[in-house]
This record gives sequence, C-alpha cells and structure tokens, in this order.
Amino acid sequence: MKAVIPLAGKGTRLRPHTHHTPKPLLKVAGKPVLAFILDDLLELGVTEVVFIVGHLRDTMREWIEAEYPRIKGQFVVQEVQDGTAGAIALAEPHVDEDVLIIFADAVLEVDYGLTKTLGKECAAILWAKQVEDYQRFGVIVTNDDGTMKEIVEKPSEPISKLANIGLYYIRDHELLFEGVRHTLAADPSPSGEYYLTDAFQYMVDKGARLMTAPVEGWWDAGKPETLIETNGHLLETGRGLIDVEASVEEAQIEEPVRIEAGAVVRGGKIGPNVTVEAGATVEESVVRNSVVGADARLMRVRIHDSLVGDGATVSDFSGSLRVTDHSTLIGQR
Repeated sequence: MKAVIPLAGKGTRLRPHTHHTPKPLLKVAGKPVLAFILDDLLELGVTEVVFIVGHLRDTMREWIEAEYPRIKGQFVVQEVQDGTAGAIALAEPHVDEDVLIIFADAVLEVDYGLTKTLGKECAAILWAKQVEDYQRFGVIVTNDDGTMKEIVEKPSEPISKLANIGLYYIRDHELLFEGVRHTLAADPSPSGEYYLTDAFQYMVDKGARLMTAPVEGWWDAGKPETLIETNGHLLETGRGLIDVEASVEEAQIEEPVRIEAGAVVRGGKIGPNVTVEAGATVEESVVRNSVVGADARLMRVRIHDSLVGDGATVSDFSGSLRVTDHSTLIGQR
C-alpha cells in the first residue's frame, strides 16, 4: 500500500504563520500535524508516499527528508491550485496499488487496520465523523449497509450528519483515477476547483461499493482557533509534560501544559492548555490557551488564545495575538 498526501495549499486561514511555515508543519503539543500522520503510516508499514507540494515546497521536502528518512517520498508539484481532484490526479503515475489518501488538516485517531480486513466486495473506505454542525461539511449519505450513496456539500437540511474528513483508503485505484479524469473533463465548481468527492460519486455510479467507517478522533488544525483547541486536547490526552530539562521558577502552573527542554519560565502563571516549546523564555507573564514557539521570548505579557512563532519576542502586551516567526511586538505597560 502507498499513500498520497496533498500539501500544496497556502494555508491562508493560518496566516501570518504560513507565510514562513507550511501549514502541515505548524505544531500542536510540540509536534507538527504532518508528523502525527507520518508516524501512523510507518506504524501501519507504509513507507512509500506521494507528496503533492506547492507553497514552500522546498521547506516541506527538506523537513520530510530530514525527519523521516524511512519514508520513500515522491514529490510532485501542483502548479495550479485547481482543487482536490486536481491534486490527486498528479499522483496517478506513481500509484500502482492500494492507496491511502490523507489530507493533512487534522490530527486523526482511526483504525487503519480496517484496510486489511475490508471485504473484497468493497472498493474503498471513507472515514467519516458524526457532527452537529453539518452545514460546514460535505456530508456522506449512506445506504442501509453503510456504503456511500452520495456526498452533498454543506447541505442546508440535515440529510446526513456524517462529515467527510479527508481520509480515504482506495482498493480500486484504477477506477478512482478514471473518476478523477472524468471529473477534470467536466466543468469546475463556481470557485474554479475540481473535487475529489465527485470522483467518488463516479465510482459509486459505476457500481463500486465505498464503505464508510467511524472516526475515533478528529481534531482540526486548519485555522488558529481550532489549532489552539487541538493543542489543548492533545495536552489533556497524553502529550502534556514539564521536561526535566526545563526551568520553572516561582511560577504557577495550571495543567495541562507542555514545557519542553530548555524552556525557562520565571514567575507568572502558565496554563491551562499551553505549550511552551524548547528554548523559549516566559518571564512574569500569564499565558493560557496558547502555543509559544521554540526560542520565543515573552516578557510581562497577559495573553490567551494566542500563537507565538519561533524566535518571536513579545513584551508588555495583553490580549490575544498571532505573531509569526522572528517578529517583535512591544506593547505599552
């Protein structure tokens, strides 16, 4: 089995951070979102991955090759941002067997073992999550046996609350790419994009059975507020720590927090739901629901629901903020 991971997007909802860092490399609980995905693939035994790259492609490739030498990566450039079907079409020359397609917008907890037990009568698995705010998603309408009937984008009526989350196992890859080509030959959406879900509909219309499967955990990291929420969830469920090589002096700590090696906290209060990455310094500050990047420096701040980039300096500020890498923000005392 191979995997295809589209990574070409610009991450506009996470600007200014994505001006310098690809969205999948932004960290939650001290770990890039993409790292959670690649770790799962290696545990599953998948080592061949097609990466569809675009924005900050060199940064992405260098990080993958340095951090995951066991991954045999094919890097394909998506020059035109023409949607999910356009991205997956670029992988076709490199896919000759079963394939996982994973969009790196979230931290996932799923049973990948289903790929090894799927009945021969089924062509694919679409993982999906029950949601209440179904109007925000493409939702999957199923038959009585749990197979896909259709996918409806952002329905106004509750025809289904089973949200498509961007994780798929495709056994019949030939029919998938036939569907992708059929989709690209049609007119694009009003936004000029071609959707991979239309290729799935093509497969169903051709008689293929696409099984839906439940998601045990899905934590969005595609915009600032959800990235912060996901950071907090991961701290609560095992990634919280105060490293023995961190220095915490006369500071109040409210769990869960993650204070990494080399970080220094003097005075103030940290937590809940705060990550202070390696080498950062936080002095006489109150920080909650925030991610403080590596080697950042905070002095006399009171911040909440904030993202502070690597190497940034913030002093004498109160409120919520988004500060990109190596920036300086000086408030008024």
